[in-house]
Amino acid sequence: MKLVVQVKLEPTPVQAAALEATLAACNEAATWVSTVAFEKNTKRTYDLRKHTYTEIRSRWGLGAQAAQHVIKKTCDAYATLKANLKAGNLGRPGSRRHVKATGKPVAFRPQSAQPYDDRMLSWQMDQHRISIWTVHGRIKDISFTGGAQQLATLAKYRKGESDLLVRDGMWFLQATCEIPEQPLNTEVDDFLALDLGIVNIATTSDGEIMAGRQLNRTRERDRKLRTKLQKKNTPSAKRRLKERRRKEQRRARDINHKIAKHVVAEAERTGRGIALEELTGIRERVRLRKPQRVTLHSWAFAQLDGFICYKSRRAGVPVVHVDAAYTSRTCAECGHIDKANRVNQAHFACRSCGFVDHADRNGSRNIRARACEMWRRRGVESTAPASPRKTRGGTGRKRSATTSGARCASPSL
Repeated sequence: MKLVVQVKLEPTPVQAAALEATLAACNEAATWVSTVAFEKNTKRTYDLRKHTYTEIRSRWGLGAQAAQHVIKKTCDAYATLKANLKAGNLGRPGSRRHVKATGKPVAFRPQSAQPYDDRMLSWQMDQHRISIWTVHGRIKDISFTGGAQQLATLAKYRKGESDLLVRDGMWFLQATCEIPEQPLNTEVDDFLALDLGIVNIATTSDGEIMAGRQLNRTRERDRKLRTKLQKKNTPSAKRRLKERRRKEQRRARDINHKIAKHVVAEAERTGRGIALEELTGIRERVRLRKPQRVTLHSWAFAQLDGFICYKSRRAGVPVVHVDAAYTSRTCAECGHIDKANRVNQAHFACRSCGFVDHADRNGSRNIRARACEMWRRRGVESTAPASPRKTRGGTGRKRSATTSGARCASPSL
């Protein structure tokens, strides 16, 4: 399993100037390569190299490896654009966003990240120093720092490329690490389910509410301040908006990490799997009033899902994604489905059996029940005897058992 570890560089002013010049040259070259790729309709690395490699070396003075990475970075950018267009993330064909994205070449900011391989970058882990290639020659003895766990992971599992980037005047290296996975626990008979919501970000089937109303008060205060700054629309207001945006992103990322870490640790401790809602296409499915849309779509639920999945892979905990339709209206005791069961945001009262519970906990229990049924059905199908299949010759040929089409049993999903 691949993970990215970020460390902070501590260059001197002279070293920082060389790094900044390197990023500027590489990204200017990448923008030119992107223009050539757009004009010639050539997006493959090998074909694009024929048209641009020599020019990059002579015009910007980049080394051989740097030139190769500039070309590959450009092709990767177009591959990402193609994937977003195919997924519909940039609107429908003919829409303003779609035309804007496809009507001009991809451009790179002067401070966009630049990939480095082991020929251009070497690590001295024991001394916390790196030696890195720049347009002004190779610079040695740049110190770096990070958390104890980050440095230990980097020293033990680093493998592959690293990305150099600058953010708010601070320099970072993001290194790829190949982390071994724990064997998947296939003997689970119960699941810890997680219900995601607007008021309470996450509620477990054990009844534990994580990131609830206190977080929402902070989010509401940030939203009002953001609206106020947007109305001013002055240079200082725009600068503050940019700072606030990054601060909110860091806070959300930190909270998602804490929730994911707690959920995976609890599931591993109790020998259970994890049940999550299938969120694919939720923005298109959900119809809410405008204030609720802002609240729903302003939280990175997909990021939380990804954190839980990768942390569970490290721990060997199985993750099951289930369809969460009508889980908020279904009674976890008798299974009665009725819109009137959901009294309000926080309360659930079954109209059939009279069962009363916290609405989010009731929903998480329904998700848990669906995950258990899916896991049981998968186990039955995987151990069922293969049925014979008729052939033209009249003999029976065994057909391998297949699991259901639902997403289950694989933390990588």
